[in-house]
Amino acid sequence: MTPLRRGLRALGAEETTLLRALDGVFEGWAVEAGASSLIMPSLLPVASLAKLDYYDNFPHQAVVASPLDLVQHEPGARPDRFTADRLEPAELALPSAACFAVYLHYEGVRVAEGTTVTVLGQCFRRESQYEGLRRLLGFHMREIVALGSRDFTQEHLARFAARIESFAHALGLPLRKQAATDPFYQADGERALLQRLSPVKHEYQAGDLAIASLNVHRNFFGERCDITLADTGSPVFTSCVAFGLERWLSVLRDRFGSWDGATAAVRDAAVTL
Repeated sequence: MTPLRRGLRALGAEETTLLRALDGVFEGWAVEAGASSLIMPSLLPVASLAKLDYYDNFPHQAVVASPLDLVQHEPGARPDRFTADRLEPAELALPSAACFAVYLHYEGVRVAEGTTVTVLGQCFRRESQYEGLRRLLGFHMREIVALGSRDFTQEHLARFAARIESFAHALGLPLRKQAATDPFYQADGERALLQRLSPVKHEYQAGDLAIASLNVHRNFFGERCDITLADTGSPVFTSCVAFGLERWLSVLRDRFGSWDGATAAVRDAAVTL
């Protein structure tokens, strides 16, 4: 593992092999469940995320991208940073989760009941501190997203919760499932009250580190993005299962003592499921 800058890490050959093996397991689960594998853009419009209340709910994580103001640029200069006056207005954002791009992709679309997609996203989160592979500014997230009726989205989470628990058991990796807080909705809204009464996010923790999550969005994204069910015309419900891949790498390296040992364990566990 090669350090680059604060919160950024390059993966060496062994780490990359493990990440690909692990992601192949998660993507395979999704495809077996009928999911389509999609590739989403790495950048999203600031205006589109604002429509989803992103900057109200996740201001502490937000990272945006801005072009350089060429009028202010000094040719030949080698700065270590650019100040705000050297930048043009930022209209693009680096998303903190892979599923946002999915909902924006389906904006204004009528979808069939039981629509499932999976994406591997490059995600970015501004954190107060970074720690090896456990907490990064830029990282990979595999998500499996369900769009459909409320019952279908709940079944989606139950199905993949069972897969996660069986996989962890095959790895001999102790996991703890617990409710987590995730402010999808503004703190004073009706949905926020529902969230407190019925948690919308559960995390699987290995020790003190969350490595996977189950997320309920109800019909929030269906309403905001005008995604409707083809047979009823009502806004879809959505849910997603997310895996922070570098976090899994960190945990598995500690569990098995080497990158090669962790990769072999992942492949063996996948065969048994």
